[in-house]
Amino acid sequence: MLRARLISRDRPDDLSLVLRRLNLSPRLREHLTRELGHAHVLITGGRPSYEEELVPPHGSREREKLPTWTAGGHLDHPGEALLSGSRQQFDRLIMLARKSPRTDGLARALEEALAPQVVPALALSGRRFEWGSRTYLMGVVNVTPDSFSDGGSLPDADSAVEHALRLVDAGADIVDVGGESTRPGSLPVSADEELSRVLKVVEGIKRRCTVPISVDTTKAAVAREVLKAGAHLINDVTGFHSDLALPGVVAAAGAACCLMHTQGMPRTMQESPRYEDVVGEVMDYLEEGIFQATEAGIPRERILLDPGIGFGKTLEHNLFLLRRLEELRGLGQPLLVGTSRKSFLGTLAGGKGPQERLAATLGSVAAMAIMGGADVVRVHDVGEVRDALAVADAIRRARGGGDLYGG
Repeated sequence: MLRARLISRDRPDDLSLVLRRLNLSPRLREHLTRELGHAHVLITGGRPSYEEELVPPHGSREREKLPTWTAGGHLDHPGEALLSGSRQQFDRLIMLARKSPRTDGLARALEEALAPQVVPALALSGRRFEWGSRTYLMGVVNVTPDSFSDGGSLPDADSAVEHALRLVDAGADIVDVGGESTRPGSLPVSADEELSRVLKVVEGIKRRCTVPISVDTTKAAVAREVLKAGAHLINDVTGFHSDLALPGVVAAAGAACCLMHTQGMPRTMQESPRYEDVVGEVMDYLEEGIFQATEAGIPRERILLDPGIGFGKTLEHNLFLLRRLEELRGLGQPLLVGTSRKSFLGTLAGGKGPQERLAATLGSVAAMAIMGGADVVRVHDVGEVRDALAVADAIRRARGGGDLYGG
């Protein structure tokens, strides 16, 4: 599959600030920010002939007007290339590629990769989630006896509802109710058992506050009942790859969904996870989930994506995905990321247990916010994470460079 993956680019905000420092007009700043911005784009799934069809020979002055084209050397992955240049150079290449049906797909892929990310706001339970304005908080409400971090800590519906309300008071924008553990090695439970754990919790939260309610389930039978009870979002850790009826249930209810990547099922997913290209394979999997969702009638603006940190991935896979979240933005959907208290953080912190991983969790969510990678973070410790995000988001939005910067 032909894909253009954005590896890096100059931040438009940073360029705009420098151009403001030069006392240029707003219109000229906008024009130059677009034209001068430099980007590196990885092409995968393409044809080796693209370069010879589109790019003049070395030494040609016309070649200098196009991005630098660095062809890959993998014989089993022909057509891979790294393109590097200004937006002006990429625009010239796109214009050339549009002229032939053989290269039009490359033009469309490049346009999608380089287009400014403008994701429509999501309305849930009377609240608007304006993606890009700040990092939102999803609070975890586990009503399972065996979750990795807090299994059994909420033994009945009343205690779970009270816990959810405390999370809302601490700053949770969404609460995520889960009735089946998906920790490594866990076994599945029946739909009836899962419903007996979550249904009264959803009903209780709905009666007592207006916070959007997410339910973590892979089963259409569970989703159907919790959506009737007032849930607003279905969080499927298999990304619509397990129960083929689930997308239709979500669509019929007009609900939102979060599609997560996993390699394998919880019982075996951590035995020997392997990837040739973890980012590319996660993108392919999530794109299949988006297709299932939209085919069922779920609008794209009601779809969130989750790279599935800790689900069929080694420590290095997890870290690489977090570092490369910007590539996943090429799918055009808001990203929800869950790192809270996970085992890879405990490993990095010297072997600490789940209850001792707060500092490591704060480091991970702050880093994601600074890089602008996550739109929503799923966490256990809402109050503490809220404070960390307040600082990280403020740093990312900082504009006060002195009088010459206009403030």
